Amino acid sequence: MIDHTHDAATRSWLEAANASGCDFPIQNLPFSIFRRAGSEEPWRGGVAIGDRILDLAAVARIGPLTGLAQGALNAAAEPKLNEFMSMGRPAWRALRHALHALLSADSDAHSWAQECLIPIADAEFDVPTRIGDYTDFYTSIHHARTISKLFDSDADVPRNFRWVPSAYHGRVSSIGVSGQAFRRPNGQRLLPTEAVPRYGPCTRLDYELELGIYIGPGNPLGERIELAEADDQVFGLCLLNDWSARDIQAWEMDMLGPFHAKNFATTISPWIVTSEALAPFRRSWSRAAEDPQPLEYLEAASNRERGAFDVQLTVSIQTEQMRRAGVQGVQLSQTSFVHHYWSVGQMITHHAAGGCNLQPGDLLGSGTISGPTLDQAGAMMELALAGQRPIRLPNGEQRSFLEDGDSIELTGWCEGDGLARIGFGSNVGLVRAALP
Repeated sequence: MIDHTHDAATRSWLEAANASGCDFPIQNLPFSIFRRAGSEEPWRGGVAIGDRILDLAAVARIGPLTGLAQGALNAAAEPKLNEFMSMGRPAWRALRHALHALLSADSDAHSWAQECLIPIADAEFDVPTRIGDYTDFYTSIHHARTISKLFDSDADVPRNFRWVPSAYHGRVSSIGVSGQAFRRPNGQRLLPTEAVPRYGPCTRLDYELELGIYIGPGNPLGERIELAEADDQVFGLCLLNDWSARDIQAWEMDMLGPFHAKNFATTISPWIVTSEALAPFRRSWSRAAEDPQPLEYLEAASNRERGAFDVQLTVSIQTEQMRRAGVQGVQLSQTSFVHHYWSVGQMITHHAAGGCNLQPGDLLGSGTISGPTLDQAGAMMELALAGQRPIRLPNGEQRSFLEDGDSIELTGWCEGDGLARIGFGSNVGLVRAALP
C-alpha cells in the first residue's frame, strides 16, 4: 500500500535524513537491534534516520504513542524483534505511521525526540531476531544456468528448477551480523585426479550475494500459506552473504546436499528494510512464455502484478594487500533482485505447502542473485568461471576464489523517479585463515 509515508517531498527535522544519497531518509525507517559500542547496555530495538538511530526503548519510556502504535513500539523496543514481527501488518503500519509523524519536519516532537537519538557510528549491532529456522533457496535461473554450464557446456538448469523453488535448511548458530570475521572451513574434498578424498582447508571459498527475508506472523503446523496472502508474511528484507566452500560442496552434494560447505558462516546486514518501505519498488513478476508456468498453488494475480522487488545490489572486495595500502575495496558486480526466477511470495508459499510451520523471526535466504550477464553475477565462481577466467583487480592481484584476509561488502538500495532512495546499508564479512 502506497501512502503518505512514501511521499518523497516529506522532510525530517533531522537534516542528515534529507541529504542526497542518504540510505535512511524518513521514507525508509528500517529496524535493528543495537547498543552503544563497547558498553554493557541492554540490547534494544532501534530505527535508522539519517546518520542516527532512534532508540525505541527510550521513546517507549516517554510513552508518546497510543493504542496499537504504542503496543507495537513496546514490542519493537525489546532485545529481539520476534514479538513485533508476530503482530502482523496492521501493527507494523501503525508504528511506521507514528514514527514518520514524530520525525517529520512539521512535528513538535524534536525538542524531546532528539534526546533519543544515537549516532550510528557509535553503535554495535546484534542479530535482530531469535532465528528459529533458516532456509536458503536456489532460485536465480541466471546463476543456476551459469553454474550448470561450468560442469557441462551443453547443460541447462536442473530439470526441476523451472517447477519448484528449491531450498535447503541452513545452520542458525553461525549466522552473524555485518562485521563477522570467520575462519576458512575445513572439510572433505575430492580432487579431480584422485580416487580418495582428503580433509583440510577449503581451497575454493566463495561469497553469495543474497537478500534475507524475515517472516512475520507465520502459520500453524499443518496449514498452508496461500500465495495471495504470502506478502503479509514478509516483515522485511536485509542483505545476506551465504559464504560457500565450493570444493567441499561439490563432494558433499553427491549425496544429500551442502553441509560443511555452508554451515560455517552466514553474514547478515544489521538493518531490516520493511516491506512497507519497499512498497513503491514492487514490480510485476512474469515467466517466459516458453517456460513451464507455475503450478496452481504457486500462481496468483497479485504475484503477477507486484511479486518482484527492484532492489539494486553490488558486491565489492577489499584484499589484505589493499587494506594495508589504505586502498578502498573495488566493485566486482552489480545486479537487481528483479531478475529472480521465483518471487519471495512463491518461496514462502512453497515452504509452507507441505504443512511446515514458519515462525516469527525465521529467516529465508533468497538464493544467489545474478542477472543475465556475467558482470551481474552474484558469486565469484560465476565471475571467474570457476577459475577459468581469474578476476584481475586494479592493484594487479588476481582472484579465482577468496583468499585469507579478503573482505566482501554487499550494498543495496532502491531508486525510482519521484521516489525517495531507500538504502539497506552494507554487509561486510572477513575471511580468516583456517584452523591448522
